[in-house]
Amino acid sequence: MINKSIINNYNKNGVVILRDIISDKWISILKKGLKKNFDKPSKYKCVYEKNNKKELFYDDYCNWSRISEYKNFIFNSNIAFIAKVLMQSNKVNLFHEHVLIKEVGSKKRTPWHQDQSYYCVNGRDNCSFWIPLDEVSKSSSPEFVLGSNKWNKQFLPTKFFGHSYEQKDGEFEHIPNIENNRKKFKIKSWKVSPGDAVVFNFSTVHGAPENKSKKRRRAFSIRFTGDDATYIKRKGEMSPPFPNIKFKNGAPLDSKTFPVLVSS
Repeated sequence: MINKSIINNYNKNGVVILRDIISDKWISILKKGLKKNFDKPSKYKCVYEKNNKKELFYDDYCNWSRISEYKNFIFNSNIAFIAKVLMQSNKVNLFHEHVLIKEVGSKKRTPWHQDQSYYCVNGRDNCSFWIPLDEVSKSSSPEFVLGSNKWNKQFLPTKFFGHSYEQKDGEFEHIPNIENNRKKFKIKSWKVSPGDAVVFNFSTVHGAPENKSKKRRRAFSIRFTGDDATYIKRKGEMSPPFPNIKFKNGAPLDSKTFPVLVSS
């Protein structure tokens, strides 16, 4: 299913589309888990856009241990094995899951950003699966800057409300103004359906348009790390915060929080 061409494209561009890799059974299970999630959200739920008290753009994360449907998918589907093959890694750790919803009428863009600078993870062996639970048109689908995984730069995290985190990590720089200079970058997006997955490296720069369709846009994201991943405590704010983690910088992630899913 994952041939050498797909792996090469993933390494070169930092993102790849995998078509029809998740069965209808798992999509139904994830939809059920997502409903359970937002019927009783965690303390991490965040609402980025409202209209007359109606929530239009919101998310939540780090719920896999309490939502059986998420845990079932993570541990019992082949998703971690697919991550292993893509990363060409001997082992795969779960990092976390993240669910995002843009309802019909959401007009807020997800700003251009790079995930790794939010995270307590160093290393290049990692991947994030963005799994749509609804049909998503190309005009409403996440966009990726091809090759940005090779820039060897760390960008200051951007809050989805639209402003940057406070500058504390000296190696971080402000992200380029991609939206106003789109022609200077190779930007890619796809029309996607339930069963597809867009997979990208933590260092790949990406964003997403407003929801331009007449359907809600639900997505389940699942993030994995591989062989070279180690813990790093950022000087500034981290997301997710993982407040109970007591690792030293440079330590492997293997733990109950970041369980090993596949090893060889």
